[in-house]
Amino acid sequence: QVQLVESGGGLVQAGGSLRLSCAASRRTITGYAMGWFRQAPGKEREFVAAIGRSAGSTIYADSVKGRFTISRDNAKDTVYLQMSSLKPEDTAVYYCAARPGAGTRRPDEYDYWGQGTQVTVSS
Repeated sequence: QVQLVESGGGLVQAGGSLRLSCAASRRTITGYAMGWFRQAPGKEREFVAAIGRSAGSTIYADSVKGRFTISRDNAKDTVYLQMSSLKPEDTAVYYCAARPGAGTRRPDEYDYWGQGTQVTVSS
């Protein structure tokens, strides 16, 4: 079983940047695709970005394409989400997740989840 812990969230002004980290324990993430999702109050959890097992393939939600970058360091069992040009509508709790196979956009296809980290973007 993979245990995931997110960090790096916080309060930032619009236009600013943050880098989220997701560290895995108990098991290496090498065999897993990794995804980032977010959930704002009163809204459903939505896909943000995903990366394949070898980091050769990435997918992004249209709303973050060109502003966010997902990456992974398998040696450190850590996945990152670099967020730039942040907007108030990016405010949410951000979760990382893991699944065997390829990265997908559907949260119900991920097996393991972290507890989330809050990102708040002020206008």
